[in-house]
Amino acid sequence: MQNNKKKPIVVGIGELLWDMLPTGKKAGGAPINFVYHASRLGAEGYAISAVGDDDLGREILKELDANSIRYLVEKVPYPTGTVQVDLQEGGVPVYTINERVAWDHLSPTSNAIDLAEQADAICFGTLGQRSVQSRETIQAILSFAPEEAYRCFDINLRQSYYTKELIEESLYLANVLKINDMELATIRGLFNLNGTDKEAAEWFLEKYNLRMVVLTAGPSYSTIYTKEETSTLDTPVVDVADTVGAGDAFTGALITSLLKGASLKEAHKYAVKIAAYVCTKEGAWPVYE
Repeated sequence: MQNNKKKPIVVGIGELLWDMLPTGKKAGGAPINFVYHASRLGAEGYAISAVGDDDLGREILKELDANSIRYLVEKVPYPTGTVQVDLQEGGVPVYTINERVAWDHLSPTSNAIDLAEQADAICFGTLGQRSVQSRETIQAILSFAPEEAYRCFDINLRQSYYTKELIEESLYLANVLKINDMELATIRGLFNLNGTDKEAAEWFLEKYNLRMVVLTAGPSYSTIYTKEETSTLDTPVVDVADTVGAGDAFTGALITSLLKGASLKEAHKYAVKIAAYVCTKEGAWPVYE
């Protein structure tokens, strides 16, 4: 259990970008969304990413500062990342992600490695690894994380930016898999998995020696599987503005709660509450009231 006097160190590594929503731009990027919520909930949050030497890059660094997110963010000669977000019925986002942007060009700096060695949790996904350079960087930095740290692979399948090989590499580096129901359907095809969701989760737990599989099913339910216990909760009904970042909020709240000593069921209940709140607000970084 964490020493209550010490804030857990939580790191997100990968894409830092602007979500271009119908109502305007909002800061985002799944691993950094995770850090935003963890830092709101009592962690010392750090972002590892890259931005361009442009107005969008300078603005997003100001957003990090304004939200007390510490960061190791390089400036590189590529534009700051942007994503066009179109909202379907129920506030469900459809993403068009621009290529050849700053976060495709991460480097394994000594400061990033030092930070990884101190981390209590690190979150990463497939999208941040779509380029060879950032893939090698993220995997190198992850290899320095302590054995006991949560290494959370939020699979985050987007467009065509993933392969079975990348997913496997990431699973071997992780000890937590976060996946939603639609992603699980895709993964079943890639890994030729039949049977129930529970059987699929148990297969991942065993094959990749994971501590936890976190399955979210949007407005229906979420289930957390470990080798010792399973926790399932219904998703509360809320007035949805959009669901951008809700899964990242869920993971940030879950991991931070566990690091602060909560039981799995307590942490799960809190994660559901936070994710539901985020759905009632626009964008991935709502103000905590």
